[in-house]
Amino acid sequence: MIIIGIAGGTGSGKTTVVDKIISSLPAGEVAVMPQDNYYKDSSHVPPEDRQKINFDEPAAIEWTLLEEHIRQLRAGNSVEMPTYDYLTCTRCKETITVAPRDVVIVEGILVLSQPELRDMMDVRVFVDADADDRLIRVISRDCISRGRTPQMVIDRYQDVLKPMHEQYIAPSKRFADLIVPQGGNNSVAINLLTDYIYSRLRQR
Repeated sequence: MIIIGIAGGTGSGKTTVVDKIISSLPAGEVAVMPQDNYYKDSSHVPPEDRQKINFDEPAAIEWTLLEEHIRQLRAGNSVEMPTYDYLTCTRCKETITVAPRDVVIVEGILVLSQPELRDMMDVRVFVDADADDRLIRVISRDCISRGRTPQMVIDRYQDVLKPMHEQYIAPSKRFADLIVPQGGNNSVAINLLTDYIYSRLRQR
């Protein structure tokens, strides 16, 4: 099993990179573990206060559960991955069964910021993109899928996303084995990564 960590700022193109890796490998060979599925449950917090929670700092994630699930997959066991509702900011009752695969991708803005999680990874990738490009993507995504207005997204970017990116996400770039500039548009870097994955799989 090869465990790949893919980090990068919000809206940097991580999901695009992940999708291109999956499409380049045989069907059913990749399992994806999104960091966002492991947000701590906030159902105990009054609804009016949930929008004030900082979801871009490490404390918002249940890292111990994510790490345990990766250990279980590496041991050959399936896991029940949690799911998260962004509209209510609560963990859902439904889970997703994830079976062991030859390639496991751990994806999220903060996955390279955690030492124990980094140590589990065979390859560490940081997807980089200009701040303006990331903001445009975040506005488009959050207004469509998360019920926010453009002004709400801009305010959140200034108050939370930008400072958290500078404090936690950008510094984790130094732990990356491969940096992918221009996000999912960098076909050369993505091809290098998939070629490396193929070579590792052949060795095993």
